[in-house]
Amino acid sequence: MDALTKKRGKALAIDFAISGAVNGVMEPLLRKKIKQEWVHALITPTVVFWGLEYVQLKTRGQTVGQQVAGIKIENADGGELTGGQILKRVAHRDSIMPLQWFKQRGQDMGAQMPHDRYAHTLVRELDN
Repeated sequence: MDALTKKRGKALAIDFAISGAVNGVMEPLLRKKIKQEWVHALITPTVVFWGLEYVQLKTRGQTVGQQVAGIKIENADGGELTGGQILKRVAHRDSIMPLQWFKQRGQDMGAQMPHDRYAHTLVRELDN
């Protein structure tokens, strides 16, 4: 596993931890209004994680985890990330990408994993 892939994993772990903390605060508040358990098990964590990632990428260009890990997601064509690219990236990453990754797991995919190719994005290391 190359250094960039390790940094991506570190960033994702940090972002999951932050999302889990936010979800832990929001869930008790939502339980008062929404009684279906499946919503709190499936929908709420997904919406919180995707929402945090979308807002951070759209406003700051990187998530807290990516900032700590020293990486940044960029548009493969050069400009700013679009909202559509961000949504395509997270939806593909959390649905189809694990299957594609499993088929291609022996290949080096550090800068551009299947969900990056789908959304026309790439990940680069920042200079320290």
